[in-house]
Amino acid sequence: MGDPGPTGRFGDFGGRYVPESLMPACLELEVAFREAWADPEFHRHFESILATYGGRPTPVTECHRLSDRLGIRLLLKREDLAHTGSHKLNNVIGQALLTERMGKPRMIAETGAGQHGVASATAAALFGLECTVFMGEVDTQRQALNVFRMELLGAEVRTVTSGSRTLKDAVNEALREWVATVEDTHYCLGSVMGPHPFPYMVREFQRIVGTEARAQCEALLGGAPDVVVACVGGGSNAIGTFSGFVDTGARLVGVEAAGGAAATNGVPGVVHGMKSRLLQDEDGQILEALSISAGLDSPGIGPEHAHLGAIGRAEYRSATDEEVLGAFSALAETEGIIPALEPAHGLAWIIAEAGRDIPAGSSVLLTLSGRGDKDVAQVRELLAGGR
Repeated sequence: MGDPGPTGRFGDFGGRYVPESLMPACLELEVAFREAWADPEFHRHFESILATYGGRPTPVTECHRLSDRLGIRLLLKREDLAHTGSHKLNNVIGQALLTERMGKPRMIAETGAGQHGVASATAAALFGLECTVFMGEVDTQRQALNVFRMELLGAEVRTVTSGSRTLKDAVNEALREWVATVEDTHYCLGSVMGPHPFPYMVREFQRIVGTEARAQCEALLGGAPDVVVACVGGGSNAIGTFSGFVDTGARLVGVEAAGGAAATNGVPGVVHGMKSRLLQDEDGQILEALSISAGLDSPGIGPEHAHLGAIGRAEYRSATDEEVLGAFSALAETEGIIPALEPAHGLAWIIAEAGRDIPAGSSVLLTLSGRGDKDVAQVRELLAGGR
């Protein structure tokens, strides 16, 4: 998982497919990121903020009761304990520092589940930046609490009513806004998607998750776990986690929503400035991804995930909404931890496959990418409805 080079290619995937009007902004961002990432002072500042403001390092928690039930040794990398409640702050702090370094006063962002939007609004407040967040109308309804949090933090939330009114459409609107305001605005993209350098840059900012987890597993297990699992929409928490274990013998498993599963059901194509595996029809039209989780409503995966799948280094599986609700409840009841619906997909696959595809006695690390506060009202309604 190295540098994709100036073309931003991960094997056959990645690249920079943007209109001519956005090319200078992408090139400017690549130069700014490479200069910053080579600067020890930038690293010091980045890591200091994540430690003193973000609460890093996040711990690894062993799930004793659930492990006994499943017959495996289950560990959680607790990104839910980071400030703002998910892994998203890692990337956003890095991009906010870059925004400041480039002399731009404004950030824009897209969000699905709201966690990236909340993290962006948080960083903007911390750095004194203007912030606008684009969010699909469907997602603003099922994540109303996060909409209020963003507004409380001083951000403007723009509701997107086009298309499926979910994450895909929020990205489209954010890209259009960036074209129109590029001179004074940085687009803080939330996942390992989009045109180069975003997939590479976001992975590097999220690499801290895998670096910490590897050292923590060394201390707990004496080495890497047998299986490393993370949920995948665009895939930033997964690529950050996998980066810490890609050079080990650990099995890497990304778990998508069964209503999408672009890694499995998608075909190569171009969307949002990148080539990756996408859900599309025979005419090349992007299809809607359906998920109980707003954060996994993505019609494609990040290009590095597409590459890892193509070369066989990572596997991609899926979980149904019903399985996810069961996993959500199981972790709460056995360990006193309420997960976000996104990482509950990873847990659902683990529960389904423990003792089968995951041999009994295996050590399994799951990145718990976010906490479930934002999802409790939605889950209550779904469970009350008998779903």
